[in-house]
Amino acid sequence: MAPRVVVVEADGGSRGNPGPAGYGAVVRDSETGEVLAERSESLGTATNNVAEYQGLIAGLRAAAEVGAAEVDVRMDSKLVVEQMCGRWQIKHPGLRPLAAQAATLVGRFGAVRFTWIPRDQNRHADALANAAMDAAAGRPTPPPASLGAPASASAPAGGASTGSDPATAPASWEPRPSFTATRLILVRHGETAYTEQGRYSGRGDVPLSERGRAQARATGARVAALAPSVAAVLSSPLSRCTATAAAIAGAVDGDVPVRTEADLIECDFGQWEGRTFAEVRQQWPGEMDAWLASPRIAPPGGESFTQVAERVHRVVDALPKAYPGETVVVVSHVSPIKLALRDALAASDAFLHRLFLDAAGISVLDLWPDGGIAVRTVNDTAHLAAL
Repeated sequence: MAPRVVVVEADGGSRGNPGPAGYGAVVRDSETGEVLAERSESLGTATNNVAEYQGLIAGLRAAAEVGAAEVDVRMDSKLVVEQMCGRWQIKHPGLRPLAAQAATLVGRFGAVRFTWIPRDQNRHADALANAAMDAAAGRPTPPPASLGAPASASAPAGGASTGSDPATAPASWEPRPSFTATRLILVRHGETAYTEQGRYSGRGDVPLSERGRAQARATGARVAALAPSVAAVLSSPLSRCTATAAAIAGAVDGDVPVRTEADLIECDFGQWEGRTFAEVRQQWPGEMDAWLASPRIAPPGGESFTQVAERVHRVVDALPKAYPGETVVVVSHVSPIKLALRDALAASDAFLHRLFLDAAGISVLDLWPDGGIAVRTVNDTAHLAAL
């Protein structure tokens, strides 16, 4: 006869967040602690929270398969427990479908109770999740022999997001560098006279102002502190970018030349070049509304954001192949950097007109060979505070 009440222990994680991800789930008889079912699966590249939710979903499905009427869910993910209890909002759109799927499964039982537990009390599910992450990283590891034991028995401890505790895990489990990301340090050029005046500055070769040159020097020092080693410095061919890039190249360790890349040039603003937003709004009101409404619309005689995105994508897509596991500095303009960040964040087109990028601001992306992306920093300007 199937037990009326079961315990579901679930865990999930990724190495890199996002990175190689997996989950583990265990179903136990609530009275005897006997393991009734185990679930474990690799997820490819995903975030910790996605993996945690997938572990919960797998555990609930397994509980239904063994005929449970009530379920006590125990997880070391505070986020999942609080969101499933309705105490925390689900702000990330990527988690909402998973939470809805879990809620549908919850509705199949007479009662489901969620409890947060410390990580060291979730060792069985943690070990299953770690084994799944190993498989996702292309390094399958046999599950520990103690996986079938109750939670109080000896089993590898540690967080599923970073691997098992080196003190208790097999030596081969740590460290877990599945593969190394290529880091892009995206830098907007320093200030120009047009920047200060709020004028559209596209293909016109407006040089750095005195303040812009000071910003470039400060940015060079900041990049040198962020990156012990830089493989390349790429720049738009316009002088405001090449001067900024030269200051960065001179500050980092090693003899790193500046390489110009035509695809990194600013959007061509056509007839709007050198004009302020107010001037454009007054003279081209209909064209301005259409441009703001769609990235496929170009300024009169200019270039659309969709066209800019195509060439920026070519650059970003090529860099992990050209510089695997290395750091590359990319010096460009507002539009190319916004488009790179929009795509990295999987944001809507509205993002382009809502994100503000300061002159000499720094953004950092990590790109993995399998397509995983992590946005580390957006528009960091701490290095400019003293100017």
